[in-house]
Amino acid sequence: MHYLGKISGARAGQPLASLLVSAMLVVGLVLALAPLARAAESDPWFARDKALHFGATFTLAGGGYAGAALVSPRESVRAAAGAGLGLGAGIAKEIYDRYSGGDPSWRDLTWDVVGTATGVLTAWLLDRYVF
Repeated sequence: MHYLGKISGARAGQPLASLLVSAMLVVGLVLALAPLARAAESDPWFARDKALHFGATFTLAGGGYAGAALVSPRESVRAAAGAGLGLGAGIAKEIYDRYSGGDPSWRDLTWDVVGTATGVLTAWLLDRYVF
């Protein structure tokens, strides 16, 4: 078996590579749409709030993966739970910013996607090779 193993997705035998390619497509789409948003100079790509977005979604995604490990032996369920929790929180935060008078940002959402993907990948690697 390939060293990345396999994840049972919608079909049995769907490889992890398909999941990673899908995640990269989502990140690419977000990055492609980011210039369309009004990116003010006061919203740089690298700032304290971007690190907070990354860290929060990284933690939530890893925690979601770990929590799902308690109820499911399938890696695909664990990865979906982690991704759903991380992205759900990030998207909810941007929606809240939009309707509460805050400053919604495609750049913040991009860091949410990167943090979620990194959190799920880190949790999967730990699950696969350490535990």
